[in-house]
Amino acid sequence: MNIVCLDMEGVLVPEIWIAFSEASGIPELRRTTRDEPDYDKLMAYRLDILKGHGLGLKEIQATIAKIDPLPGAKAFLDELRTLTQVVILSDTFEQFAKPLMKKLDWPAIFCNTLEVAPSGEITGYKMRCEKSKLTTVRALQSCGFDTIAAGDSFNDLAMIQASRAGFLFKSTAAIKADYPGIPAYEDFPELLAAIKAAL
Repeated sequence: MNIVCLDMEGVLVPEIWIAFSEASGIPELRRTTRDEPDYDKLMAYRLDILKGHGLGLKEIQATIAKIDPLPGAKAFLDELRTLTQVVILSDTFEQFAKPLMKKLDWPAIFCNTLEVAPSGEITGYKMRCEKSKLTTVRALQSCGFDTIAAGDSFNDLAMIQASRAGFLFKSTAAIKADYPGIPAYEDFPELLAAIKAAL
């Protein structure tokens, strides 16, 4: 039994923090998991910047409301879901993901949650579990699934390497160079063909 595990940001939708960086005019918020492997360090950095600028959840959600899935992402996901079960494994947060999942016709997503003060200030975050993507892939495998995984960033590598088949998608030149053994694709038809071949 197969299940495909997909990253969300950079794979199906644009990077939320990059979009918010552009909307807010704060270039430091462009930093993502493509640049920083340590997620806790990255989030502490982001929350510190938000606090310093007096920005909170409302402002980020206003940007997210204007984000559409990447061109071709919905058609890719729609076709993939006719072939096999699919779950999105993301280090994003419920408060960010919901409007984007609506635009993708509500695929299953496992993600994290933000801690938000009544004022709207993001005061912290709660990870669903430690090493969430790898832990989830291992749990699915323990239930009898063969996992096939695709992602673009450092935090996707463990789930990709632990899966029966794994792919980089729209990744960075540096990650592709450091992991030449992982097939890398740039467009949805190529990725869909690779997944079909692995099913």
